[in-house]
Amino acid sequence: MHATLPLLIESDFPLLKRGKLTTLQVNLGYRCNQQCLHCHVNAGPNRREEMGRETIDDVLDFMQRQQVSTLDLTGGALELNMHFRYLVEQAVALGVRVIDRCNLTILLEPEQKDLAGFLAQNHVEVVASMPCYQEENVNRQRGKGAYQGSIEGLRMLNELGYGKHGSGLVLNLVYNPSAPVLPPAQQQLEADYKVQLGKLGIVFNQLFTLTNMPIKRFGSMLVSKGLFDEYMGLLRRSHQDDNLQGVMCRSLISVDWRGKVYDCDFNQMLDLPMSQAGYQHPHLSDLLGTDLRGCGIDVADHCYACTAGQGSSCGGALS
Repeated sequence: MHATLPLLIESDFPLLKRGKLTTLQVNLGYRCNQQCLHCHVNAGPNRREEMGRETIDDVLDFMQRQQVSTLDLTGGALELNMHFRYLVEQAVALGVRVIDRCNLTILLEPEQKDLAGFLAQNHVEVVASMPCYQEENVNRQRGKGAYQGSIEGLRMLNELGYGKHGSGLVLNLVYNPSAPVLPPAQQQLEADYKVQLGKLGIVFNQLFTLTNMPIKRFGSMLVSKGLFDEYMGLLRRSHQDDNLQGVMCRSLISVDWRGKVYDCDFNQMLDLPMSQAGYQHPHLSDLLGTDLRGCGIDVADHCYACTAGQGSSCGGALS
């Protein structure tokens, strides 16, 4: 795989500083039941990295001390972590909003047959990857059978009330382009998704459009095809200063499976550690009593993917 950090590190991206910390984004491990082309984590069935119980407890301690309001859980298929359900239950007991970034097909795995019910019981917000409403496009990006598995997973969630008005169970979908282009307008694409998936009896709350990062598996593909510079040119030309106020790193920090802290999930995947809080590559336990407001954020050229066009964050478009 081609390394993209050397192509990104020398950057003129605008300086950023963190505001109030509201979200702790935690990667529970890189093992996944799928292996998607656009995956910036490079997750797959053969990965074995997994967050242990001691680090899980550090996460809970940090949230309580820092009064973090949202726990955003990622992977891999994060539900494969043996401590996933313990973390969810403890976070819910603290009154924290919990987000599960689910690939949908994990709900069909034999050992996860009660997972959807567990999520509903704990009012976990589901953010589900659904890169298209057309079967051919989904299978091309995520593998053969991924579309049908995703549709079945959505139906399981709908049956429990997810995505339905008044249920209190939030189901949001995520769109990633399959090519090195910017996502279309989020509002219009959401309307199209609701029409097309509605024909299958599927409902959801919102669609989030995310710009593909020029890192890991997707970035390596760009390098292999000679498209890396062209894609970076698109991101730079499409930069909007107004999006700088809403980028996720201003209110979020990212934690890897070892407990190491980064300014965002993408910096984590580039192994670009947080360096502005008085530590070199800090562990979450180092920051229990640290006020991170006003700290600088480590940036590089990949950050242009978050500010290009309508903007892109873990909560979808910024404008």
